[in-house]
Amino acid sequence: MNIEIRKLAPELLDDYLHFFDTTPHSTNKDEHRCYCVCWCNDNYKDKDFSTAGKRRDIAIKYINGHNIQGYLAYCDNKVVGWCNANTKSDCFECCSWQMFMRSVHQDESSPGIKVKSVFCFAIAPKMRGKGIAGLLLSRVCEDAKKDGFDFVEAYPNKEFIDTEEDFMGPAKLYEKLGFAICYEADKKLVMRKKLK
Repeated sequence: MNIEIRKLAPELLDDYLHFFDTTPHSTNKDEHRCYCVCWCNDNYKDKDFSTAGKRRDIAIKYINGHNIQGYLAYCDNKVVGWCNANTKSDCFECCSWQMFMRSVHQDESSPGIKVKSVFCFAIAPKMRGKGIAGLLLSRVCEDAKKDGFDFVEAYPNKEFIDTEEDFMGPAKLYEKLGFAICYEADKKLVMRKKLK
């Protein structure tokens, strides 16, 4: 199986949209067709995320504006996975940070520290268990190091329930790639990998 990881850019917009149009986290529920618009570097106020169609329209704007950042995994030139990764300090006003991450520290351990946050994985159901999330995460870490980040940070749930609810992946995924637990924040673990 040949997997290629590509960094999200406006020229990959159609591929991104097709993946979320046809792969809504393995269910047909409207709320699972998220287009990953709630994890971004934009303020969520005055945005209407109430339907898949509205989220899709926002995704188009966000990808063209580099508000959603991350990586697509391709197999045979078809998208089979997605990882949302953005600069932590740029995302405090996004919808999902405000809803799910209030217990996570916003300040860093010292001034000038740059943190890349991993917010979400979506892997096509037939491609799960093949190591694609690990490949995506490895690429996040490689690029973050090249881009001068000090850490990559992730927020898995303490207890992994299932893929639909635990879109941040299990803690063991991060442990395999050298992440360590920094602290616990309500039901989440805050895990970090040092890059420098």
